[in-house]
Amino acid sequence: MNTKVYFDNLPATVTEKELMELFSAHGNVVDIHIFVDHAGAASRSYGFVTMITPEGAREAIKSISGKAFGTRTVILSEALPIQEAAGSKNGRMTPRRMASHLF
Repeated sequence: MNTKVYFDNLPATVTEKELMELFSAHGNVVDIHIFVDHAGAASRSYGFVTMITPEGAREAIKSISGKAFGTRTVILSEALPIQEAAGSKNGRMTPRRMASHLF
């Protein structure tokens, strides 16, 4: 089962290739997603790495988190699952105008 690892506080210049090399030492990597600023297309310094096994993900977290990468200290944790919004249908929020009782 694939396991997502959340990463934060990476240098803005980090590339997917660099992350692949960093995480591949701890297991097989399925996917890497670095969030970018839409206005300037620069890295926002956080994202997700998806690894094939939970063991590989745990090993990566244990080995990499708190270590220096470039000029920053990397923060890693196991990604939390997306939770459905309370009282919503299909996990989606109801728009305010539809929830109004003024009609």
